[in-house]
Amino acid sequence: MNRKLLIGILLLALALAFIVPIFRLFGAGESDEMPATFKMEDQQFVPDKKKLRIDININETDLAQVTLSYNDSVLKEWQSPSGGIHYDFVAGLTGLGTGIVELKAQRKGGEVFTDTRTITVVSDIVPEKWIVQVVRELPHNSMSFTQGLEFNSGKLYEGTGQNGSSMVARVNLESGNQELSTPLDAQYFGEGISVVGNALYQITWQQQKCFVYDKQTLKQTSELSYSGEGWGLCNDGKVLIMSDGSHRLTFRDPKTFNVLKVVEVFSNQGPVEKLNELEFVDGKVYANVWMTNNVVVIDPENGKVLAVIDAKELSVRKGPNGDVLNGIAHNTQDNKWYMTGKNWSKLFEVTFNKAGKVL
Repeated sequence: MNRKLLIGILLLALALAFIVPIFRLFGAGESDEMPATFKMEDQQFVPDKKKLRIDININETDLAQVTLSYNDSVLKEWQSPSGGIHYDFVAGLTGLGTGIVELKAQRKGGEVFTDTRTITVVSDIVPEKWIVQVVRELPHNSMSFTQGLEFNSGKLYEGTGQNGSSMVARVNLESGNQELSTPLDAQYFGEGISVVGNALYQITWQQQKCFVYDKQTLKQTSELSYSGEGWGLCNDGKVLIMSDGSHRLTFRDPKTFNVLKVVEVFSNQGPVEKLNELEFVDGKVYANVWMTNNVVVIDPENGKVLAVIDAKELSVRKGPNGDVLNGIAHNTQDNKWYMTGKNWSKLFEVTFNKAGKVL
């Protein structure tokens, strides 16, 4: 054999002897099989109805650590497990909501493997079906891209969207004219509004800003910050409740805008996405579902949808240039409900009919 060739083969063998373990140490190596896996399949889960068991199989003993997490929150960790692992995902997923269970296993050599399963939470309540009935039609500014609608002390406030035309306004109910308004800078896309005490809050779509106004003058007094998108806003008298276009409602401190809790919204069919403009009445959250004619009635304590309001009766009356339904407000002074949409020419006084009974 050629001497140079022999030397080359020996050098290559030595290099592989050192390099391969280094790659394995830093996780560069790959294995043909996952050392730890779930037995369970992706599934739907009805809260408080059963216990969901997760079986984890360990098919090797060279493991340094196994971690089981749910939506990035660690449920349990095992150090150097040597046999089969079984873990009960405890019944009562209410509060946890839909999410991802992830199993992460790390070999003693440094390689890390993951396996995931999706759990979709569904409600044990079949939502009631309500229908909107029109009492009367009122004028609405068709230039208003309605993002927030709320009564406070008998006065109607509206927040509008679109860059360059977003504003917050106090609106005359009978004429539809703006009695007072404050525009947003063109860089901001206005979204939901809500009044707590003497402060009116207006969130923005993607700019992560909440502007605070004096409700009497609509002069801006401060601004708050948050992460993520802003869609709808309402309050329960003490706490602000915000939607972000997902199936989640975020409860926030009005003074700091800090997150107090998050509730996931689900029906008996699964998570209800695209929650938009909100209203809080008698302990329930009413949420427009974007790009639909529906409003869902939500129990804010557990996120379960109690009823679905069908408002397609309004869509045929909105005018030729109307956009989607988005705006629901309740006047506590006369117990009347009002609904409208983005660029609609009408504001409707409505009632909700449940199986022939007006609510």
